[in-house]
Amino acid sequence: MKIAVVGAGGVGASFGAMLAQAGHEVALLARGAHLEAIRASGLTVERAGSQATLKLAASDKAADLGVADVVLFAVKLWSTEEAGEAARPLVGPDTMVLVLQNGVDGLARLSPILGSDRVVGGVAQISAVIASPGHVVHRSPFARVIAGEPAGGMSERVRTFIEACSAAGLEARASENIQVDLWTKFVFIVGLSGATALLRSPVGPIREDDETKGFLLRLFEETTAVGRAEGIDLPADQGTRALAFAGDLPANMRASMLDDLERGGRIEMPWLSGHVVALGMRHGIDTPANRTVRLALKLHADGPPKA
Repeated sequence: MKIAVVGAGGVGASFGAMLAQAGHEVALLARGAHLEAIRASGLTVERAGSQATLKLAASDKAADLGVADVVLFAVKLWSTEEAGEAARPLVGPDTMVLVLQNGVDGLARLSPILGSDRVVGGVAQISAVIASPGHVVHRSPFARVIAGEPAGGMSERVRTFIEACSAAGLEARASENIQVDLWTKFVFIVGLSGATALLRSPVGPIREDDETKGFLLRLFEETTAVGRAEGIDLPADQGTRALAFAGDLPANMRASMLDDLERGGRIEMPWLSGHVVALGMRHGIDTPANRTVRLALKLHADGPPKA
């Protein structure tokens, strides 16, 4: 299978590396120092105490990589439209574009660019970061992917890709209701991102303090409420379930938004807590915890505020 990764950061590079090690032809659409390091020395991926360096095709021009069978679309949320336009040469009539982003509007934003018949919903459950150019560190004890057709049901293309992921050592599942899976992750990532970035702390100390743990739960619950108002069939206690999941994470787990904030880069807050606030206003649902995150991080959304 020929696989192209658009956004070869922690998520895209980790999944791409695992698929390449399983024998698939993997190419990376990357840029800057990260691209130059991959070209010069290969992509190094550190995972579960082991390290591997792979020589993969990489370019900042999609036309150099050719049409792929599957495109893993894993760019940050602010780059969705720009990266979608740049990825056009990767997409042929039979290409499946799997959207692996943190938000819940990626399918709607990408479909007009790459085609609604090619875009498929995906959920990535992994914590991985670029430690240095060309070097990705997988931090979570798990690496999972879920894929599903936007309209529901099961398709051969999704089933084939999931089988390839499973054979490569990924925990993989085909979904017949990807919207529920997307929102289940969204509930969690909004809470984890909002709490760890706002409080400048990994999840361990947050869940050990009653007040900050309560704030994390409120982020989960507010996101659940707006999801249900949007017609997503989330359990009413999804917030409590998300908190239980957070309780099982390594104490040093943090969201990538905290990494981006500390690095002085752009952050995904407008598409996470900011999106929850906007949906809450649309449905008449108060979202005070997410409003707090949005206000506190608003001036940092595009990087550190300028004097």
